[in-house]
Amino acid sequence: MYTYIIMVRKDFLSLLRETSEIDRHSRYSEIKKKIDSDPRYKAVDSGSLREDIFRDYIHELKEERRRQKDKDRESRRGERKEKEKDDTGARSGEEEGDGDTLMNETDKDADKKARQEASLREREKEVQRTLAVHLRDRDNEREQHKRDESIACFNALLADLVRNSELTWREAKRQLRKDHRWDSADLLDRDEKEKLFNEHIEELTKKKREKFRELLNETSEVTLSSSWKDIRKLIKEDPRYTKFSSSDRRCEREFKDYLKDKTSTAKAEFRELLQETKLISHKSLGLLHENENYLSEIEEILRNDKRFLSLEHIPEERTQIILTYLDELEKRGPPPPPTASEPNRRLGNNYVNTFGAYPKPGIGGSGDMFEDN
Repeated sequence: MYTYIIMVRKDFLSLLRETSEIDRHSRYSEIKKKIDSDPRYKAVDSGSLREDIFRDYIHELKEERRRQKDKDRESRRGERKEKEKDDTGARSGEEEGDGDTLMNETDKDADKKARQEASLREREKEVQRTLAVHLRDRDNEREQHKRDESIACFNALLADLVRNSELTWREAKRQLRKDHRWDSADLLDRDEKEKLFNEHIEELTKKKREKFRELLNETSEVTLSSSWKDIRKLIKEDPRYTKFSSSDRRCEREFKDYLKDKTSTAKAEFRELLQETKLISHKSLGLLHENENYLSEIEEILRNDKRFLSLEHIPEERTQIILTYLDELEKRGPPPPPTASEPNRRLGNNYVNTFGAYPKPGIGGSGDMFEDN
């Protein structure tokens, strides 16, 4: 932050030096009209700080003028001295030595005083710069605190008055303006208020959707093949249905999305079942080509698992998942050596943990469904 202030101050001083209308008698109120469109002017975000820098620059001009006068005075004094030499002749070596000593002491005193004054001015400038940074940070913190309060106040207003997730911003504004808290959020512009409103509506919709899906999960009659017409009769009196939406079409659309998500999950679980089944291997596709009943045998074995039965309403898609998996296995080739097959052994253990034991002999042809590599 301090480095930034120094850079901004340096740029502003460059702007002042480039402005030919400025001299040591200039006034800030007159000059700022000539430079306020320059980016270097706008970069200094404090009017008092700009004026302080301007005063420092004017002081610098005056100091330069004073030094020039001193230089001219010394030059005239030297010329006068030379003239006196020509008029009066050469002075004695002792008199000249005394004069030089006196001049040197005077110069030393003047230089010492100038250095002290310059050091004092620099310390004053440093204090001003530090104070300017502190004041600006404090102002920024105060403004941010006010904005945070406005946001909290407006969110509280939304929570109290906007509970219908289907309300539009235009409709909501008419209702919100009647509350005194609307004016308490005057630091927020129109777009910011609308953004907070939209976020509030999204949160309302999310919560109501979660409650609606919770209702569908609790309704045992809901299956992946259920129709909205049948399910609606069962849930229409539940508050989680009535609060979700006043539009039956929207409720139906959410119900269909729910079934679509459930179907995707069921398909993923069915693929896991295929991976767990020992009967299916990289040779299965070839066996299917040799024996057209082989697929029926696989499906008959899988029928003992609820993950197979969950897709009973879409048998063609279920069969296609099996065929796709057989094709993947054939392309993948034989399984890795036993030392690299520990994950498959864990799949068998997972089956035992879930169902209590391996399948009884006769299922899958060889007595168990899982590889024990």
